[in-house]
Amino acid sequence: MTGPAATDADRRAPGGADPQAPRDSARRPVPPPAPWVRTRLRATPLSALLGAALAFVAVLLAAALPRAMDRGTDQALRSFLESRGPSQTSLYVTARPRYGEESVQNLDEVLATLVSRTAPGFAVAPAGPVHGSSAAPRPLANRGLAAPDGVPPQLGLHHLRTASEHVRLVEGHWPGAPAPAPGSPIPIVLSQSAAKTIGIRVGMVLESTTGRALTTMKAEVVGLYVANDDAEDYWTDFTCLLRACLNMTTTQPPQAFWRTEALVGAEALDPLPEWGDGDSKDFWRIPVDTGALRADLLPATAKAVASYLSGPTATRLTQETRRSDLRFTSRLPEQFTLAEARRQAAAPLAAMGPAGVAGVAFVVFCLAAGLTGDRREAELRLLLARGGSRAGIVRRLLAENAVTVLPAAALAAVLAVVLLPTPRSAGTVLAASAATLLALLAVPVRAFVLLSPKRPPGPRRRLVAELLALAATAAAVFEVRSRGVAPAGAGVDPLLIAAPLLLALCGGLLLARLQPALVGALARAAGRGPGLIGFLGLARAARGTGGRARPSVLPLIAMLLAITTGGFGATVLTAVADARFAAARAAVGGDAQLAAPGGAALPESLTTAVDALPGVRSSVKVWSDDNVFLYGTKTGSTQISVIVADPVEYAKLSAATGRGRFDPALLATGAAGTSGSTVPALISRDLADDDTSGFRLRLENGGELKLTTVGVIDGTPARPGARSTTVVLPASQVMAAIPQMGLPNSWFALGKIDQHRLEQAVRTADPTAGEERYRVRTSSAATAELGSDPLQRSAERLFWASLAGAAGFALLAVLLTLVRAAPDRAALLARLRTMGLRPRQGILLILVESVPLALAAALGGALLAAGTVALLGPALDLSTLVGTRVPTGLQVLVTPVLIQALGLAVLVAGAVLAEAAISGRRQITTELRAGDQR
Repeated sequence: MTGPAATDADRRAPGGADPQAPRDSARRPVPPPAPWVRTRLRATPLSALLGAALAFVAVLLAAALPRAMDRGTDQALRSFLESRGPSQTSLYVTARPRYGEESVQNLDEVLATLVSRTAPGFAVAPAGPVHGSSAAPRPLANRGLAAPDGVPPQLGLHHLRTASEHVRLVEGHWPGAPAPAPGSPIPIVLSQSAAKTIGIRVGMVLESTTGRALTTMKAEVVGLYVANDDAEDYWTDFTCLLRACLNMTTTQPPQAFWRTEALVGAEALDPLPEWGDGDSKDFWRIPVDTGALRADLLPATAKAVASYLSGPTATRLTQETRRSDLRFTSRLPEQFTLAEARRQAAAPLAAMGPAGVAGVAFVVFCLAAGLTGDRREAELRLLLARGGSRAGIVRRLLAENAVTVLPAAALAAVLAVVLLPTPRSAGTVLAASAATLLALLAVPVRAFVLLSPKRPPGPRRRLVAELLALAATAAAVFEVRSRGVAPAGAGVDPLLIAAPLLLALCGGLLLARLQPALVGALARAAGRGPGLIGFLGLARAARGTGGRARPSVLPLIAMLLAITTGGFGATVLTAVADARFAAARAAVGGDAQLAAPGGAALPESLTTAVDALPGVRSSVKVWSDDNVFLYGTKTGSTQISVIVADPVEYAKLSAATGRGRFDPALLATGAAGTSGSTVPALISRDLADDDTSGFRLRLENGGELKLTTVGVIDGTPARPGARSTTVVLPASQVMAAIPQMGLPNSWFALGKIDQHRLEQAVRTADPTAGEERYRVRTSSAATAELGSDPLQRSAERLFWASLAGAAGFALLAVLLTLVRAAPDRAALLARLRTMGLRPRQGILLILVESVPLALAAALGGALLAAGTVALLGPALDLSTLVGTRVPTGLQVLVTPVLIQALGLAVLVAGAVLAEAAISGRRQITTELRAGDQR
């Protein structure tokens, strides 16, 4: 045997016997060679354990990330559709009644057929379908019924299957057999609330004589009911069955009238079409179970729904039900399109974090492989010199790695599946396989390269590779800036994901070239001083340690990737939070709003109580009216919104919300003491082109003011979201001119104000207050509402998890670099200790040698993160993450970038200090007893 497993026993075997050995030795059995894998694992148990731990963490993260993203997208889809309500997520099927052949059995049979075609692409919601027959409302001719504008109330009729299970009778009885005779009243039951509103009593016969045939129809009220639960999904689209609805006529001017609907029994199905005067229908509402939908199957589900509405499924249903006039409608396709657009908009931003983690993890595996290769280089070269082949050595290393990596990877994958259950596994298998393959092949590939024939140094090859990386980065950034982010439906934009990684790579390559020169210059400057520690540490940092000619670029790239990813992600999250808060403030009109709807006034005791709340920094009372006419405009008169407030406090509110900013001194000019006096005014931009010298304002209470325009504003926070023509007036002068103005009807405040505390203060100050009495809103509650979307929360959690993972791997990269240089450093410290180096000086030497890497990475990473935001930010649309429409673009934010850079630098410095303390305590004899082998 001439391979690496040859031993002395092999050379004394038959055919190669030692002539000096006894003859009996030739008959002794040759001991088998020691198992390679078991021997190596026993020799270095700590190294094997650390390799398994690294593989476990990497595979766990790789397997968990796609599962977390799948769970987040599924939850976001279901929450989005659920928030739209059953009316938007149901299938509606209607048909004309079958005159003379209408029966509940036929309605139930059609429903069973319709439901049978919903699976497996989409299922029926647990609430169940709602079906029946309905007749359009008819005006009632009875005297004494409520008629707000003289228009008689209208009554529609419904037969709802299983309606008796969702209501309870409070008076009278349910309609029942026998069927009403022709011309006799139809027995109906009415909601108690509607009967009280319109003035209907049990036993009353309601008459209607309108219609195309001018036939007289009658309905007898035989009972009153109340719903078991008004908010139940069963009553969706049937609100007028629970209460009287106030509608408006289409005439000019519009007139108000009451409209309600009543329930009839199965025996009244035949008279229903006659009551509806031709406008009657059978209907089936089938709510789709949004909790069973999956984001990855959404295209297939949308295709199945489309087939149900107007495709092969609809055709088969028409044939099976024998109703050729079936009409299918639904808003589900539109909602699916919106949901998919939202997912696609958030996908690129959510994928940047995992991409950064993957890049840092790849660098860490390369460093770990390099450390293992350096530690075992002498052993591997000895095996090669004794006849072993590179392929054989690599196979043995692969088998050695498989024993530790594969069980750890399998355990990590199983743990990810158990902790994050999801029906999809393709992404998990692919990501876990990639991480396992990287952990398995890193050391064998490094050994193969290490044992390859030496090549002459190639600075040109390195320069060409760096120029190619620079060209790829420039092309990616230019393409993203030119075309923007890939449109919705195109999937994750690979260029947007790769651009930050390429920028970090280029930054690492550039710093790797600049760092030795800069640190060398610092070393020369330190050499002129009296101390030796600074010069020696900086010199070693400039030339590299552990036998390398220059510092390794891998830990630098790992830290730059982590800081760039972290800085970019933190900037996105900070910008989202800021935009969400600004949008909430604009929607509320400040940090808190208290308004009395309908123009009613706020009691002084109430405004005093809310002014005293904790967190109120400033407040302003506002008198506003949207039905005021301004005379003297181009059109003669214009309906405007008038805002009357204290100029100083109102200016603070405008500045905080960013809408309608002005100098409060403008409204302090002039004086008003009587009606008709001139009052300074701020006008909106749409009035600026008019002749402002003749503006006169006439209020509803009879007061009239002459206005002097002193400035132009772009809106008012007192009318959040409104774009109406606005005039702002100073409160003191208006009240002096028109004392009958009364109390303000709105209150706005700035500060950290709690919604529940504000509501409690309102209830305490006015015990009769309720949701219908006052409108209470705060920016904190509005911000929470904007951020309540699971899609946003999932993206944010993924960002933070990615930042933590990238920071952890970057710290591990630094630790591996320190461990790689530890033998050389320990020998140096031992030699210096024999020459009088004190322990504290040894720790300081290690810090001086290692800190330049951390400082360079922190500074370079911060600059790269800011540059990434500046280059890619204009192409990003954060509207999906914010929760409302915001302008496209992302600005550079210094604070989140510095926090990420300094935070990682502090972690690295701490790790270096810990390693320095450990290395500084090593005994001199431990390093010098065996001699210097380096």
